[in-house]
Amino acid sequence: MSDDHTHVQEFFTARAADWDRRFPDDGPAYAAAVAELGLREGDRVLDAGCGTGRALPSLRTAVGPSGVVLGADLTPAMLREAARAGRNRDGALLLTDVAALPLRSSSLDAVFAAGLIAHLPDPAGNLREIARVVRPGGVLALFHPIGRAALAARQGRTVTPDDLRAEPNLRALLTRSGWRMTSYVDEDARFLALAVHEG
Repeated sequence: MSDDHTHVQEFFTARAADWDRRFPDDGPAYAAAVAELGLREGDRVLDAGCGTGRALPSLRTAVGPSGVVLGADLTPAMLREAARAGRNRDGALLLTDVAALPLRSSSLDAVFAAGLIAHLPDPAGNLREIARVVRPGGVLALFHPIGRAALAARQGRTVTPDDLRAEPNLRALLTRSGWRMTSYVDEDARFLALAVHEG
């Protein structure tokens, strides 16, 4: 396991038990972002870096009982909290790294990723791996329940032009990784970039 993975696991393990209590009002933002994926009954979707699984209920509602919902995370403590909250009833939980997903190529219709991009050790390579498991024309949602400026303020920093999630930087990164950005929203209340797998 790389130092990046160890750091991510340590960061989230320390926060897993009270993660949902720290952000109790995010549910509607997650549901709205999932709605923008345009999922249909029977679709197959992955929540990449699912954490405590806050998106899983909305994803299950979107794809219905015949759909497939997976939640993948690198941190066992976050998946334990997801199960403790009962979210494993909405989707299967996988302890795995998004850099090496244990899924067949082109096996998914969509991927939802909340807060994931900032924790990827190799963003371009990792987004290529996510593209591998999504069918051509499938959709990726990169989401955060608050925008870049609000998040930076919360963390005591300022947004800089080299921020990975700045629109021109993210568009270029997605293009290099097999995705075409179709929409970009960065408001105080949310960050949401949608992209289509070019295949």
